[in-house]
Amino acid sequence: MTDISRRKLIIGGLAATAGISALGVAARIAQKYGLVPPDHGGIYGLGETLTYASQRLLTRHSLAREFSRSQISNPPFANEMAPLSEGYKRLQAGGFADWRLTVDGMVARPASFSLHQLKSFPSRSQITHLACEEGWSYIAEWIGVPLSHVLDAVGVQPQARYVAYFSIDPDWWDSVDMADALHPQTFLAYGMNGNELPVGNGGPLRMRIPRQLGYKSVKFITHLTVTDSMKGFGKGLGSMEPEGGYAWYAGI
Repeated sequence: MTDISRRKLIIGGLAATAGISALGVAARIAQKYGLVPPDHGGIYGLGETLTYASQRLLTRHSLAREFSRSQISNPPFANEMAPLSEGYKRLQAGGFADWRLTVDGMVARPASFSLHQLKSFPSRSQITHLACEEGWSYIAEWIGVPLSHVLDAVGVQPQARYVAYFSIDPDWWDSVDMADALHPQTFLAYGMNGNELPVGNGGPLRMRIPRQLGYKSVKFITHLTVTDSMKGFGKGLGSMEPEGGYAWYAGI
């Protein structure tokens, strides 16, 4: 069976079973093909599974809309955030020369990258919309290194399924599956609108995932872990967000 016919079969199965309210059957189909999100349990679990599986099958290679420079928000909004830690302030005072991005987990070559090293990698830019569920939405130009390039540099093991990413604030973290981690629009952003990434927008380094809601684009990134399971992270739901009532997968 070809990939296309297999995909049609899966989509047809999901649609048919959902159409007759046999959500449990649809969930089992999703599970068979590895399309179950980490937050699949609980009262909304079946809905989260169907949403994630359907979007992965239909939009795996889709691109977020990109805008023209004339559409960039002026000024871009920076949402409210907790006071910065003393550790962050020390790094900021040193011009972030000592800032590091550590990459570990299921990789062949664990590494620690300085901002200078990240900026030496091939850079990309995109003008995309940060869609915030709390209203802090804006269009900006993001400059950075594709996450896929960093993952290639460390050699991701073939059985890896997720990339977890952590802010300098240890309580602020999230994760994505490998489809989004390797997507060409997923950036480790260090620049914005032709300048360094402002502190209010997550400088010196933030995740930028334009195909998902803004809370997936965690600020002040210092650590990536490649893994085949999210069970050992937090409450095992894939991020801090489901612990507060949001969905792990926030595709738009």
